Amino acid sequence: MNRIVVVGGGYAGFYAAWFLERRLRKDEAEITVVDPRPYMTYQPFLPEVAAGAIEPRHTVVSLRRHLRRTTLVPASATRIDHSSRVVEAVTDDGARITVPYDVVVVTAGVVTRTLPIEGLLERAIGLKNVEEAVAIRDRVLTALDRAAALPPGAQRRKLLSVAFVGGGFTGVEGVAEVMTFARESLRYYPELSVHDLSFHLVEGTDRILPEVGERTSRWVVAFLRSQGATIHLAAQVESLAGGSVVLSNGVTFDADLVVWTAGNAPNPVVSQHTDLPLDERGFVRVQPDLRVADDEGVVVGAWAAGDVAAVPDLTADHRMRTVPNAQHAVRQGRLLAENIAATLRGEPTKPYVHHNLGVVATLGHGHGVFQYKRLVIKGWPAWAMHRGYHVLAVPTWERKVRVMFDWFSAFVGRRDVVSMLNNRNPREAFVTGGDVVHPYGLHEVDAEELGA
Repeated sequence: MNRIVVVGGGYAGFYAAWFLERRLRKDEAEITVVDPRPYMTYQPFLPEVAAGAIEPRHTVVSLRRHLRRTTLVPASATRIDHSSRVVEAVTDDGARITVPYDVVVVTAGVVTRTLPIEGLLERAIGLKNVEEAVAIRDRVLTALDRAAALPPGAQRRKLLSVAFVGGGFTGVEGVAEVMTFARESLRYYPELSVHDLSFHLVEGTDRILPEVGERTSRWVVAFLRSQGATIHLAAQVESLAGGSVVLSNGVTFDADLVVWTAGNAPNPVVSQHTDLPLDERGFVRVQPDLRVADDEGVVVGAWAAGDVAAVPDLTADHRMRTVPNAQHAVRQGRLLAENIAATLRGEPTKPYVHHNLGVVATLGHGHGVFQYKRLVIKGWPAWAMHRGYHVLAVPTWERKVRVMFDWFSAFVGRRDVVSMLNNRNPREAFVTGGDVVHPYGLHEVDAEELGA
Protein backbone atom coordinates (compact mmCIF):
# COMPACT_ATOMS: atom_id res chain seq x y z
CA MET A 1 0.00 0.00 0.00
CA ASN A 2 1.50 3.31 -1.11
CA ARG A 3 1.15 6.26 1.25
CA ILE A 4 0.56 9.44 -0.77
CA VAL A 5 0.69 12.71 1.17
CA VAL A 6 -0.53 15.92 -0.48
CA VAL A 7 0.89 19.06 1.15
CA GLY A 8 -1.66 21.82 0.55
CA GLY A 9 -5.35 21.64 -0.30
CA GLY A 10 -5.59 24.50 -2.80
CA TYR A 11 -6.45 24.16 -6.50
CA ALA A 12 -3.69 21.74 -7.43
CA GLY A 13 -3.81 19.81 -4.16
CA PHE A 14 -7.58 19.42 -4.15
CA TYR A 15 -7.72 18.28 -7.77
CA ALA A 16 -4.73 15.96 -7.30
CA ALA A 17 -6.36 14.22 -4.33
CA TRP A 18 -9.80 14.22 -6.01
CA PHE A 19 -8.48 12.54 -9.16
CA LEU A 20 -6.18 10.19 -7.24
CA GLU A 21 -9.31 8.83 -5.58
CA ARG A 22 -10.75 8.19 -9.04
CA ARG A 23 -7.61 6.76 -10.63
CA LEU A 24 -6.42 4.47 -7.83
CA ARG A 25 -8.18 1.57 -6.17
CA LYS A 26 -8.52 1.49 -2.39
CA ASP A 27 -5.90 -1.25 -2.16
CA GLU A 28 -3.38 0.72 -4.23
CA ALA A 29 -2.85 3.79 -2.07
CA GLU A 30 -3.73 5.68 1.09
CA ILE A 31 -4.21 9.38 0.35
CA THR A 32 -3.65 12.11 2.94
CA VAL A 33 -4.02 15.89 2.60
CA VAL A 34 -2.23 18.17 5.06
CA ASP A 35 -3.75 21.66 5.20
CA PRO A 36 -4.79 23.94 8.09
CA ARG A 37 -8.05 24.90 6.34
CA PRO A 38 -10.85 22.37 5.75
CA TYR A 39 -11.66 23.84 2.36
CA MET A 40 -10.26 24.90 -0.99
CA THR A 41 -10.71 28.57 -1.88
CA TYR A 42 -11.58 29.56 -5.45
CA GLN A 43 -9.45 32.69 -5.43
CA PRO A 44 -10.68 34.33 -8.68
CA PHE A 45 -13.95 35.04 -6.85
CA LEU A 46 -12.31 36.88 -3.93
CA PRO A 47 -12.66 40.39 -5.45
CA GLU A 48 -16.40 39.75 -5.78
CA VAL A 49 -16.56 38.48 -2.20
CA ALA A 50 -14.88 41.70 -1.10
CA ALA A 51 -17.50 43.58 -3.11
CA GLY A 52 -20.46 41.71 -1.62
CA ALA A 53 -21.48 40.05 -4.90
CA ILE A 54 -20.83 36.47 -3.76
CA GLU A 55 -21.53 34.82 -0.42
CA PRO A 56 -18.11 33.95 1.13
CA ARG A 57 -18.95 30.31 1.84
CA HIS A 58 -19.85 29.76 -1.80
CA THR A 59 -16.27 30.48 -2.93
CA VAL A 60 -14.88 27.59 -0.91
CA VAL A 61 -15.19 23.83 -1.48
CA SER A 62 -15.29 21.48 1.48
CA LEU A 63 -12.41 19.00 1.40
CA ARG A 64 -14.18 16.55 3.68
CA ARG A 65 -17.39 16.55 1.63
CA HIS A 66 -15.68 15.79 -1.68
CA LEU A 67 -12.56 13.82 -0.72
CA ARG A 68 -14.36 10.75 0.61
CA ARG A 69 -11.36 8.37 0.60
CA THR A 70 -8.77 10.88 1.75
CA THR A 71 -7.50 11.35 5.30
CA LEU A 72 -7.50 15.05 6.18
CA VAL A 73 -4.87 16.34 8.59
CA PRO A 74 -5.84 19.84 9.84
CA ALA A 75 -2.35 21.18 10.38
CA SER A 76 0.21 23.51 8.81
CA ALA A 77 3.18 21.77 7.25
CA THR A 78 6.44 23.11 8.70
CA ARG A 79 8.97 20.89 6.92
CA ILE A 80 9.14 18.36 4.10
CA ASP A 81 12.03 16.01 4.83
CA HIS A 82 12.26 13.88 1.72
CA SER A 83 15.40 12.09 2.84
CA SER A 84 13.37 10.66 5.75
CA ARG A 85 10.08 10.59 3.81
CA VAL A 86 8.12 12.55 6.43
CA VAL A 87 6.12 15.77 6.52
CA GLU A 88 6.39 17.68 9.78
CA ALA A 89 3.38 19.78 10.76
CA VAL A 90 1.87 21.75 13.63
CA THR A 91 -1.81 21.84 14.59
CA ASP A 92 -3.77 24.91 15.67
CA ASP A 93 -3.22 24.04 19.34
CA GLY A 94 0.56 23.83 18.85
CA ALA A 95 0.93 20.06 18.76
CA ARG A 96 3.74 18.88 16.49
CA ILE A 97 3.06 15.83 14.34
CA THR A 98 4.84 13.87 11.62
CA VAL A 99 3.14 12.30 8.61
CA PRO A 100 5.17 9.55 6.90
CA TYR A 101 4.84 8.96 3.18
CA ASP A 102 6.06 6.96 0.23
CA VAL A 103 5.04 9.62 -2.29
CA VAL A 104 4.78 13.33 -1.55
CA VAL A 105 2.79 15.81 -3.63
CA VAL A 106 3.87 19.40 -3.01
CA THR A 107 1.00 21.79 -3.74
CA ALA A 108 1.54 24.23 -0.89
CA GLY A 109 0.84 27.27 -3.06
CA VAL A 110 2.15 30.77 -2.55
CA VAL A 111 1.75 33.48 0.07
CA THR A 112 1.49 37.24 -0.24
CA ARG A 113 4.94 38.74 -0.68
CA THR A 114 5.65 41.50 1.81
CA LEU A 115 8.50 43.99 1.91
CA PRO A 116 10.35 45.75 4.75
CA ILE A 117 8.17 48.86 4.59
CA GLU A 118 7.33 50.88 7.70
CA GLY A 119 3.74 50.24 8.77
CA LEU A 120 3.05 47.51 6.17
CA LEU A 121 2.40 44.63 8.55
CA GLU A 122 0.51 46.87 10.97
CA ARG A 123 -1.76 48.65 8.47
CA ALA A 124 -2.24 46.52 5.34
CA ILE A 125 -4.24 43.40 4.53
CA GLY A 126 -3.84 40.88 1.72
CA LEU A 127 -6.41 39.40 -0.68
CA LYS A 128 -5.30 35.79 -0.79
CA ASN A 129 -8.00 34.01 1.23
CA VAL A 130 -11.71 34.35 1.88
CA GLU A 131 -11.23 35.68 5.40
CA GLU A 132 -9.31 38.65 4.02
CA ALA A 133 -11.97 39.31 1.39
CA VAL A 134 -14.71 39.34 4.03
CA ALA A 135 -12.64 41.67 6.21
CA ILE A 136 -12.18 44.10 3.30
CA ARG A 137 -15.92 44.16 2.64
CA ASP A 138 -16.70 44.77 6.30
CA ARG A 139 -14.03 47.46 6.60
CA VAL A 140 -15.51 49.35 3.65
CA LEU A 141 -19.05 49.18 5.05
CA THR A 142 -17.90 50.14 8.54
CA ALA A 143 -16.02 53.09 7.09
CA LEU A 144 -19.20 54.25 5.33
CA ASP A 145 -21.17 53.95 8.59
CA ARG A 146 -18.59 55.94 10.54
CA ALA A 147 -18.05 58.57 7.86
CA ALA A 148 -21.79 59.23 7.56
CA ALA A 149 -21.79 60.35 11.20
CA LEU A 150 -18.86 62.76 10.74
CA PRO A 151 -18.76 66.29 9.34
CA PRO A 152 -16.71 66.90 6.17
CA GLY A 153 -13.01 66.99 6.97
CA ALA A 154 -9.74 65.08 7.13
CA GLN A 155 -11.05 62.23 9.29
CA ARG A 156 -13.97 61.52 6.96
CA ARG A 157 -11.72 61.70 3.88
CA LYS A 158 -9.32 59.18 5.42
CA LEU A 159 -12.12 56.76 6.31
CA LEU A 160 -13.36 56.82 2.73
CA SER A 161 -9.91 56.39 1.14
CA VAL A 162 -8.84 52.93 -0.02
CA ALA A 163 -5.54 51.94 -1.63
CA PHE A 164 -4.75 48.75 -3.52
CA VAL A 165 -1.02 48.15 -3.98
CA GLY A 166 -0.09 45.96 -6.95
CA GLY A 167 -1.36 46.22 -10.51
CA GLY A 168 -1.78 42.54 -11.32
CA PHE A 169 -5.15 40.85 -11.75
CA THR A 170 -5.94 40.75 -8.03
CA GLY A 171 -5.20 44.43 -7.51
CA VAL A 172 -7.00 45.62 -10.64
CA GLU A 173 -10.08 43.45 -10.10
CA GLY A 174 -10.07 44.24 -6.40
CA VAL A 175 -10.00 48.02 -6.75
CA ALA A 176 -12.59 47.94 -9.55
CA GLU A 177 -15.04 45.68 -7.71
CA VAL A 178 -14.72 47.34 -4.29
CA MET A 179 -14.97 50.81 -5.82
CA THR A 180 -18.17 49.77 -7.64
CA PHE A 181 -19.52 48.30 -4.39
CA ALA A 182 -18.80 51.48 -2.43
CA ARG A 183 -20.38 53.70 -5.09
CA GLU A 184 -23.52 51.55 -5.27
CA SER A 185 -23.79 51.51 -1.46
CA LEU A 186 -23.95 55.31 -1.31
CA ARG A 187 -27.69 55.13 -2.08
CA TYR A 188 -28.11 54.15 1.58
CA TYR A 189 -25.94 57.02 2.86
CA PRO A 190 -27.57 60.35 1.96
CA GLU A 191 -24.95 62.12 4.08
CA LEU A 192 -22.23 61.08 1.61
CA SER A 193 -21.60 61.59 -2.09
CA VAL A 194 -19.43 59.92 -4.70
CA HIS A 195 -16.99 62.83 -4.37
CA ASP A 196 -16.22 61.72 -0.81
CA LEU A 197 -14.83 58.38 -2.03
CA SER A 198 -11.16 58.05 -2.92
CA PHE A 199 -9.75 54.87 -4.45
CA HIS A 200 -6.08 54.45 -5.39
CA LEU A 201 -4.20 51.77 -7.33
CA VAL A 202 -0.42 51.82 -6.87
CA GLU A 203 1.87 49.92 -9.27
CA GLY A 204 5.65 49.90 -9.11
CA THR A 205 6.17 49.50 -12.87
CA ASP A 206 4.99 51.72 -15.70
CA ARG A 207 1.98 49.51 -16.58
CA ILE A 208 -0.67 47.27 -15.05
CA LEU A 209 -1.84 43.78 -16.04
CA PRO A 210 1.40 42.49 -17.60
CA GLU A 211 -0.49 39.45 -18.97
CA VAL A 212 -2.33 41.62 -21.52
CA GLY A 213 -0.96 43.75 -24.33
CA GLU A 214 0.33 47.24 -23.65
CA ARG A 215 -2.52 48.88 -25.54
CA THR A 216 -5.09 46.93 -23.52
CA SER A 217 -3.26 47.84 -20.32
CA ARG A 218 -3.49 51.54 -21.17
CA TRP A 219 -7.21 51.16 -21.90
CA VAL A 220 -7.80 49.59 -18.47
CA VAL A 221 -5.94 52.47 -16.79
CA ALA A 222 -8.10 54.98 -18.67
CA PHE A 223 -11.27 53.09 -17.78
CA LEU A 224 -10.44 52.92 -14.06
CA ARG A 225 -9.68 56.63 -14.05
CA SER A 226 -13.00 57.33 -15.75
CA GLN A 227 -14.70 55.46 -12.88
CA GLY A 228 -13.00 57.67 -10.30
CA ALA A 229 -9.86 55.74 -9.37
CA THR A 230 -6.47 57.40 -9.05
CA ILE A 231 -3.75 55.31 -10.72
CA HIS A 232 -0.13 55.72 -9.58
CA LEU A 233 2.27 54.10 -12.05
CA ALA A 234 6.05 53.68 -11.58
CA ALA A 235 5.58 54.40 -7.88
CA GLN A 236 6.66 52.29 -4.90
CA VAL A 237 5.24 52.48 -1.41
CA GLU A 238 7.87 53.83 0.99
CA SER A 239 5.81 54.01 4.17
CA LEU A 240 2.37 53.25 5.58
CA ALA A 241 3.05 54.56 9.07
CA GLY A 242 0.03 56.11 10.75
CA GLY A 243 -2.24 55.34 7.83
CA SER A 244 -0.40 57.74 5.55
CA VAL A 245 0.65 56.26 2.21
CA VAL A 246 3.99 57.70 1.11
CA LEU A 247 5.04 56.95 -2.48
CA SER A 248 8.45 57.14 -4.11
CA ASN A 249 7.22 59.75 -6.62
CA GLY A 250 6.57 62.25 -3.86
CA VAL A 251 2.82 61.66 -3.60
CA THR A 252 1.35 61.23 -0.11
CA PHE A 253 -2.23 60.51 0.86
CA ASP A 254 -4.12 59.08 3.81
CA ALA A 255 -5.96 55.76 3.50
CA ASP A 256 -7.92 53.93 6.16
CA LEU A 257 -7.71 50.66 4.20
CA VAL A 258 -4.64 49.42 2.33
CA VAL A 259 -4.92 46.14 0.40
CA TRP A 260 -1.52 44.64 -0.48
CA THR A 261 -1.52 42.59 -3.69
CA ALA A 262 2.04 43.31 -4.80
CA GLY A 263 3.18 39.85 -5.80
CA ASN A 264 3.53 36.35 -4.38
CA ALA A 265 6.25 34.33 -2.71
CA PRO A 266 6.55 30.53 -2.41
CA ASN A 267 5.15 28.99 0.75
CA PRO A 268 7.91 29.05 3.43
CA VAL A 269 7.62 25.30 3.97
CA VAL A 270 8.99 24.98 0.44
CA SER A 271 11.31 27.94 0.13
CA GLN A 272 12.93 27.49 3.56
CA HIS A 273 12.13 24.10 5.06
CA THR A 274 12.68 21.27 2.60
CA ASP A 275 15.51 19.29 1.07
CA LEU A 276 13.74 19.09 -2.29
CA PRO A 277 15.49 20.88 -5.18
CA LEU A 278 14.43 24.51 -5.70
CA ASP A 279 15.09 27.09 -8.37
CA GLU A 280 16.72 30.45 -7.68
CA ARG A 281 13.39 31.96 -6.53
CA GLY A 282 12.51 29.18 -4.10
CA PHE A 283 10.01 27.24 -6.25
CA VAL A 284 10.15 23.44 -6.57
CA ARG A 285 11.97 22.26 -9.69
CA VAL A 286 9.94 19.80 -11.75
CA GLN A 287 10.03 18.10 -15.10
CA PRO A 288 7.21 18.59 -17.63
CA ASP A 289 5.47 15.49 -16.23
CA LEU A 290 5.46 17.21 -12.77
CA ARG A 291 8.00 14.89 -11.16
CA VAL A 292 10.46 16.76 -8.95
CA ALA A 293 13.93 16.74 -10.47
CA ASP A 294 17.41 18.07 -9.78
CA ASP A 295 20.49 18.30 -12.01
CA GLU A 296 21.00 14.54 -11.76
CA GLY A 297 17.46 13.57 -12.75
CA VAL A 298 14.16 12.58 -11.16
CA VAL A 299 13.77 12.68 -7.38
CA VAL A 300 11.94 9.43 -6.76
CA GLY A 301 8.69 9.74 -4.84
CA ALA A 302 8.30 13.51 -5.15
CA TRP A 303 5.86 15.48 -7.28
CA ALA A 304 4.81 19.13 -7.36
CA ALA A 305 2.22 21.28 -9.14
CA GLY A 306 0.45 24.59 -8.95
CA ASP A 307 1.83 27.99 -8.02
CA VAL A 308 4.68 26.62 -5.89
CA ALA A 309 6.13 24.53 -8.74
CA ALA A 310 8.38 25.81 -11.52
CA VAL A 311 6.61 23.90 -14.29
CA PRO A 312 8.28 24.28 -17.73
CA ASP A 313 6.00 25.89 -20.30
CA LEU A 314 6.23 23.60 -23.32
CA THR A 315 4.15 26.00 -25.41
CA ALA A 316 6.87 28.65 -25.16
CA ASP A 317 10.57 28.90 -24.44
CA HIS A 318 11.56 25.98 -22.18
CA ARG A 319 13.31 28.42 -19.89
CA MET A 320 9.94 29.90 -19.04
CA ARG A 321 7.57 28.49 -16.42
CA THR A 322 3.80 28.32 -16.66
CA VAL A 323 1.99 31.35 -15.31
CA PRO A 324 0.89 30.78 -11.70
CA ASN A 325 -2.89 30.89 -11.97
CA ALA A 326 -5.98 28.75 -11.42
CA GLN A 327 -6.19 27.79 -15.09
CA HIS A 328 -2.86 25.93 -14.87
CA ALA A 329 -3.12 24.70 -11.27
CA VAL A 330 -6.39 22.82 -11.87
CA ARG A 331 -5.09 21.08 -14.99
CA GLN A 332 -1.74 20.30 -13.39
CA GLY A 333 -3.48 18.72 -10.40
CA ARG A 334 -5.44 16.42 -12.69
CA LEU A 335 -2.41 15.43 -14.75
CA LEU A 336 -0.33 14.87 -11.64
CA ALA A 337 -2.88 12.35 -10.36
CA GLU A 338 -2.90 10.55 -13.70
CA ASN A 339 0.89 10.44 -13.81
CA ILE A 340 1.21 9.11 -10.26
CA ALA A 341 -1.27 6.35 -11.09
CA ALA A 342 0.66 5.56 -14.26
CA THR A 343 3.97 5.42 -12.39
CA LEU A 344 2.60 3.08 -9.72
CA ARG A 345 1.38 0.76 -12.48
CA GLY A 346 4.58 0.91 -14.51
CA GLU A 347 3.05 2.98 -17.30
CA PRO A 348 4.59 6.04 -19.02
CA THR A 349 3.81 9.55 -17.81
CA LYS A 350 2.55 12.49 -19.87
CA PRO A 351 4.03 16.00 -20.02
CA TYR A 352 1.99 19.02 -19.05
CA VAL A 353 1.05 21.01 -22.14
CA HIS A 354 -1.68 23.60 -22.05
CA HIS A 355 -2.19 26.39 -24.53
CA ASN A 356 -3.35 29.65 -23.02
CA LEU A 357 -7.08 30.23 -23.44
CA GLY A 358 -6.69 33.97 -23.01
CA VAL A 359 -7.08 36.21 -19.98
CA VAL A 360 -10.20 37.88 -18.64
CA ALA A 361 -10.76 40.34 -15.82
CA THR A 362 -13.78 41.94 -14.20
CA LEU A 363 -13.65 45.72 -13.90
CA GLY A 364 -16.72 46.16 -11.76
CA HIS A 365 -20.37 45.34 -12.30
CA GLY A 366 -21.10 45.15 -16.03
CA HIS A 367 -17.55 45.90 -17.12
CA GLY A 368 -14.61 43.68 -18.04
CA VAL A 369 -11.79 43.01 -20.47
CA PHE A 370 -10.76 39.85 -22.32
CA GLN A 371 -7.72 39.25 -24.50
CA TYR A 372 -6.66 36.24 -26.54
CA LYS A 373 -3.59 36.99 -28.61
CA ARG A 374 -4.66 40.02 -30.70
CA LEU A 375 -8.38 39.65 -29.99
CA VAL A 376 -9.59 42.11 -27.34
CA ILE A 377 -13.16 42.30 -26.03
CA LYS A 378 -14.23 45.04 -23.62
CA GLY A 379 -17.25 46.06 -21.60
CA TRP A 380 -20.34 43.98 -20.85
CA PRO A 381 -19.46 41.02 -23.17
CA ALA A 382 -16.08 40.59 -21.44
CA TRP A 383 -17.75 40.84 -18.02
CA ALA A 384 -20.21 38.11 -19.04
CA MET A 385 -17.31 35.98 -20.33
CA HIS A 386 -15.54 36.42 -16.98
CA ARG A 387 -18.55 35.17 -15.06
CA GLY A 388 -19.28 32.40 -17.52
CA TYR A 389 -15.74 31.05 -17.49
CA HIS A 390 -15.34 31.09 -13.73
CA VAL A 391 -18.73 29.60 -12.92
CA LEU A 392 -17.74 26.69 -15.17
CA ALA A 393 -14.28 26.47 -13.61
CA VAL A 394 -15.30 26.47 -9.95
CA PRO A 395 -15.44 22.83 -8.72
CA THR A 396 -18.70 20.94 -8.19
CA TRP A 397 -22.17 21.66 -9.55
CA GLU A 398 -23.41 22.52 -6.09
CA ARG A 399 -21.00 25.48 -5.90
CA LYS A 400 -21.77 26.58 -9.45
CA VAL A 401 -25.48 26.80 -8.67
CA ARG A 402 -24.92 28.66 -5.40
CA VAL A 403 -22.68 31.26 -7.05
CA MET A 404 -25.21 31.83 -9.85
CA PHE A 405 -27.96 32.35 -7.27
CA ASP A 406 -25.70 34.88 -5.49
CA TRP A 407 -25.33 36.85 -8.71
CA PHE A 408 -29.07 36.69 -9.37
CA SER A 409 -29.84 37.80 -5.82
CA ALA A 410 -27.41 40.74 -6.03
CA PHE A 411 -28.96 41.76 -9.35
CA VAL A 412 -32.58 41.59 -8.17
CA GLY A 413 -32.24 42.70 -4.56
CA ARG A 414 -28.95 44.63 -4.68
CA ARG A 415 -25.91 43.81 -2.59
CA ASP A 416 -26.18 43.54 1.17
CA VAL A 417 -24.69 46.49 3.08
CA VAL A 418 -24.55 44.98 6.58
CA SER A 419 -21.08 44.90 8.11
CA MET A 420 -20.28 41.92 10.33
CA LEU A 421 -16.98 43.34 11.56
CA ASN A 422 -17.75 42.63 15.22
CA ASN A 423 -18.13 38.92 14.45
CA ARG A 424 -14.36 38.65 14.75
CA ASN A 425 -14.84 38.85 18.52
CA PRO A 426 -18.17 37.12 19.18
CA ARG A 427 -17.56 36.96 22.96
CA GLU A 428 -17.33 40.75 23.37
CA ALA A 429 -20.82 41.24 24.80
CA PHE A 430 -20.41 38.25 27.14
CA VAL A 431 -17.01 39.32 28.50
CA THR A 432 -17.73 43.05 28.82
CA GLY A 433 -21.26 42.66 30.15
CA GLY A 434 -22.53 45.04 27.50
CA ASP A 435 -20.05 47.78 28.40
CA VAL A 436 -18.88 49.75 25.36
CA VAL A 437 -15.29 48.87 24.57
CA HIS A 438 -14.80 49.64 20.89
CA PRO A 439 -17.92 50.10 18.76
CA TYR A 440 -16.24 49.25 15.43
CA GLY A 441 -14.20 46.18 16.20
CA LEU A 442 -11.97 45.22 19.11
CA HIS A 443 -8.58 46.30 17.77
CA GLU A 444 -7.78 47.81 21.19
CA VAL A 445 -9.21 45.05 23.37
CA ASP A 446 -6.99 42.41 24.87
CA ALA A 447 -7.44 39.46 22.51
CA GLU A 448 -6.52 36.84 25.10
CA GLU A 449 -9.12 38.19 27.51
CA LEU A 450 -11.83 37.83 24.87
CA GLY A 451 -10.68 34.39 23.79
CA ALA A 452 -9.93 35.58 20.24
